[in-house]
Amino acid sequence: MRNPPRRPRRPLPLRLTGRTPWERQAPTWREARPALIDAALKRAGARPSGNWYVIGSSRSVRAGADRPAGRSVGGVEVIVWRAPSGELRAGPGACPHLGAPLRDSPVRCGTVVCHWHGLALNGAPFAGWEPFPVHDDGVLVWVRLDSLGREEPLDRPVVPARPAGTSVEAVFSAVGRCEPEDIVANRLDPWHGAWFHPYSFVDLTVTGAPADGTAGGPDGGDSFAVDVSFRVAGRLVVPVRAVFTAPEPRTVVMHITEGEGVTSVVETHATPLAPDRTGVPRTMVTEAVVATSDRPGFALAGLAAPALRPMMRWAAGRLWRDDLAYAERRWRLRDTGRFPG
Repeated sequence: MRNPPRRPRRPLPLRLTGRTPWERQAPTWREARPALIDAALKRAGARPSGNWYVIGSSRSVRAGADRPAGRSVGGVEVIVWRAPSGELRAGPGACPHLGAPLRDSPVRCGTVVCHWHGLALNGAPFAGWEPFPVHDDGVLVWVRLDSLGREEPLDRPVVPARPAGTSVEAVFSAVGRCEPEDIVANRLDPWHGAWFHPYSFVDLTVTGAPADGTAGGPDGGDSFAVDVSFRVAGRLVVPVRAVFTAPEPRTVVMHITEGEGVTSVVETHATPLAPDRTGVPRTMVTEAVVATSDRPGFALAGLAAPALRPMMRWAAGRLWRDDLAYAERRWRLRDTGRFPG
């Protein structure tokens, strides 16, 4: 019996980039027109969010945890925890009795027990305490705050399309002194990538933008298409085409549409927090990377996921160290009336 023919091996997606010094790459400031970015930002802000806010990763809210996850979203105290079955529960973070901070209270058998006087909350309405709608999309946890968003509520958040089949996800979070629009504006400016992040991106060309309607992607012409190479080491890179869209006011998504990892996504979510003690706004950026590949060996990636996630978070953190500085600078200029345009 003849052995079946062996499938030809796919070449690795790695390429060698040129030796163009950083300062000699093509300037992008003419294409990165402030009016174009601002118009895309305004269109994103006009899309419905249904009052949903990302408050953390699904993994960060564990069944059996001895404390609820707590956060102040736009000045609204929120706690989130899980029942023993894994079902999510959420509600105000102040005890309805005398206002104790419930984020510091223990969870016993799926019930939050106030550590001041023992009032128990199992997630159902009680003594004026009303639960918040909450949603777990498998990667992120969202809470709906109608009093904060003041939009027409949606039953579910606007979750971007993600890869089907085997994927590896990692979630990174950080807090900056700025507003959500500054985070979103950063992501709607793909032209800064190779200049501001040369350790990660090279050979970047924006091939389509909303102004010319050539970008394509999930939102039609209202997106940015980018040909870019992700730096692996030295001159070794992985070239891809990525499309950036803003499906709702506080989210920007990068879809890989060509090259290695097609259908992988990087989601950036901006959640307003309570201002700091001086009144400066604070925003939490949550970046969810959901990576996939059609290479046969990627099926084993699930086994390696625990080792891969810290590396994926490290890579996201390195980028956001710079991008939060970008967003914070933008807010300071806006706050003092010195922002260009």
